[in-house]
Parts: sequence; C-alpha cells; structure tokens
Amino acid sequence: MTDERDANGELLPDSVRLTKFGKFLRSTSLDELPELWNILKGDMSIVGPRPQLVRDMVFMTEEQRRRHSVMPGLTGLAQINGRNAILWEEKLAIDLEYVNNITFIGDVSIVLKTITNVLTRKGINAEGMETAEDLGDYLLRNGMISDEEYLEKISESEQLLVIK
Repeated sequence: MTDERDANGELLPDSVRLTKFGKFLRSTSLDELPELWNILKGDMSIVGPRPQLVRDMVFMTEEQRRRHSVMPGLTGLAQINGRNAILWEEKLAIDLEYVNNITFIGDVSIVLKTITNVLTRKGINAEGMETAEDLGDYLLRNGMISDEEYLEKISESEQLLVIK
C-alpha cells in the first residue's frame, strides 16, 4: 500500500493506495507470513482471536475485550467463519465463542479449515472494501456511535499508544 495523500494531506482511500502486488499478497494471505516470526517468539499462537489495533479495542465493550484474555492467533474461529466478510458483531461474538471453548481438536479443525479457506481465497474482504474496516469506522458508518463519541474514542486510543 502506498502513502498517497490528497491536497489536504489526508490519506487517499485504501482502494486507491493498494497496489497490484498488495492485492495479490492479500488475496493469497501471504501478507500474514511475517506473523510466523511472532509465533516463533512466543508473542502469538497459531490459533486464537486475530490481534486487533488499539484503535479498535477502545470501541469494544468489556465483554468483547475478553477476546484478549487468550494469546492472539495467526488464524481463528472467526477467520474460518467469514473472516473479513462478516460483520464486526459476528466476528467479536465468534472470538468469544472460541475463548469459551478452547480445545486441541477445535484448534486442529480451525487450522485445517484455514488451509481450505486460504486456497479458495474465501472471505478475504468485506463487500465493497479493499481492506478490513476498523471497528470505530464501522460503528460510525452504521450510525451506532456519534461523531463526538468516535472522536473521543480515537483520542483515547492515541493516548493509550503514547502511554505504551
């Protein structure tokens, strides 16, 4: 993805900034391979809820944040059940279902279904989206939060990043 900006210095939409090579990487899931290093370091698991941006976390409810009580994974239950093509509410609920029902056999099943989904390139993007939409942007676009709430949460996420 490029960092092309408009006359005001704002980033152009993802659909404009995503290169052909970037589209290929995303469509084949090869863009996820660097996360193997995080697995080898012990920062991630092979299976678990996908890591989210701090910016997304501030928009989650306390219950939805429970998804962070387990190690994040390269793949997860939400990825084999729609990936980016499902609504945020569904994705977060599926993540909690995983957290509540972790089993070795379940993890093996998720890995096998992930291989099938990657080979068929299933669920990579939500309809009309080149990349995954941030949770806050989704909530704002669907009228679930006000502009003021959105800006307040974005400010909160920026403060959290400064603290870290």
